[in-house]
Amino acid sequence: MNFTAPNNLNRRSLLTGLVAAPLVLRFGQAHAAVPTLFTQGIASGDHAPDGFVLWTRLASNPLAADGLGGLSAPIETFWEIASDDGFRRIVASGRALATSETAHAVHVEVTGLRPARPYWYRFTAAGERSAVGRAITAPRHDADVDRLRIAVASCSNWERGYFSAYGHMADEVPDLSLFLGDYIYEYSLTPDRADQIVRPYALEEATALAGYRNRYALHRTDPDLQRLHAAAPAIAIWDDHEVHDDYSGIWSKTAGLAPRGFLARRAAAYRAFYEAMPIRRTGGGVSSPLYRKLRFGNLAEFFMLDGRQYRSRQPCVDGVTGGKGKLVTDALCAERLDPARTFLGFDQERWLYDSLAQASARWTLLGQNLVLGGLRIGDGGADTQYWTDTWDGFPAARDRLTRTLAAVRPSNPVVLSGDYHSFWTNDVKRDASDPSSETVATEFVGTSITSGGPPHDALMQVMPYNPQVKYFEGRRRGYMSLDISPKQMTTRYRAISDVRDPKASVATLASWAVESGRAGAVPA
Repeated sequence: MNFTAPNNLNRRSLLTGLVAAPLVLRFGQAHAAVPTLFTQGIASGDHAPDGFVLWTRLASNPLAADGLGGLSAPIETFWEIASDDGFRRIVASGRALATSETAHAVHVEVTGLRPARPYWYRFTAAGERSAVGRAITAPRHDADVDRLRIAVASCSNWERGYFSAYGHMADEVPDLSLFLGDYIYEYSLTPDRADQIVRPYALEEATALAGYRNRYALHRTDPDLQRLHAAAPAIAIWDDHEVHDDYSGIWSKTAGLAPRGFLARRAAAYRAFYEAMPIRRTGGGVSSPLYRKLRFGNLAEFFMLDGRQYRSRQPCVDGVTGGKGKLVTDALCAERLDPARTFLGFDQERWLYDSLAQASARWTLLGQNLVLGGLRIGDGGADTQYWTDTWDGFPAARDRLTRTLAAVRPSNPVVLSGDYHSFWTNDVKRDASDPSSETVATEFVGTSITSGGPPHDALMQVMPYNPQVKYFEGRRRGYMSLDISPKQMTTRYRAISDVRDPKASVATLASWAVESGRAGAVPA
């Protein structure tokens, strides 16, 4: 459905006034005619022992065609942090200026707080007050931590269904929420797939900044997503649909489109992502690397990876498919095996390998976008096919990672992945081409929030050729819920009843446990 804010006449009056206003709107002034500005909710993220990032975006008309949310003049925004949810004890506060340069998004990088505790925050602007959100500071890096709960999401296509899964994630009150890519979709379904549309985007495909901003703006009007962001701090990375389906580095999937023509679109998409997410921007804003480390005491260390920006083009592209992923055999695509090709980019690879060698937490968590464990469409012979957009299109790069895991042996490596719209439990092998090789990590893949699944029955037919895959389910939508203690990680695959039902129920399809010191998952 199209978002329509209430009190449209008042909004029109407000916009006229803001365009003409020569002065900044000051916190605390009375604006009786101002409609709701906090239509996008609030969020926190990227925790540290002394603080976190706070986020909101002011928008009186979130889907204004110019992508500016119906506002033009700067608006001074007041933020407060309290040690209690009733705000009886304010521990930090300040002002931030929301301007049209960032579509009135506000990022506040808070420091000076106590470690290992919850805080509550809120914003006030133009006489209006936001909802209250819950944030947390991380424990000190060497602190003993007994438990951590994480909710993991990916692939939320507005058109494919309601975001009830986000609401159930919020109900679990996780310590952290991980978003592993495809937070938005840049395109809309074509008329021939109208039967698949639950609620239309009613937007043109995003190719420029305003279009990307409006995709995020529409998603952020969803009450379940707003509730999740208010309840749990976020850690977010991207995949392809934040920019363009199946893009790879500087290459679009569009046949004949040179990198020069694609990079402007990519830059606009990256800017919109940074504007919309509670991500640290110190050191250059959208030029800052997305890949980063975050730690939760001595229990868990997160390595959040960027599997799109720096990688090589998919192998064996042609003039018909451009750079879009496709199924190939090595007999017809020797380029797939080229060791000069990279999935993460060589700078990110070096950062990751050096960081893994120094990792000291009990659990080593790699949050990334695509299935690492691999999938052979065939028995491993010359006719076996591989999907080139995933790590299977970059086997030499995967081998460098898995051999690093085998060599430096960080404690309890677990890979958390998205993209494939299905649940997987995988053994990550030292040599993906040899199922009998050492298991060096466990991989849990989460299904989509709403996006349609892969051909379940067809993939089940090739699972006998993929003994590294211990579990696969492609027919259900939902998320992953992880409970981590020093001795064990338990992962629950949570499936909602129906994406077409905004009040869908949730149930656990399967539970898997990884015991500390022993690679590989077992049914829990």
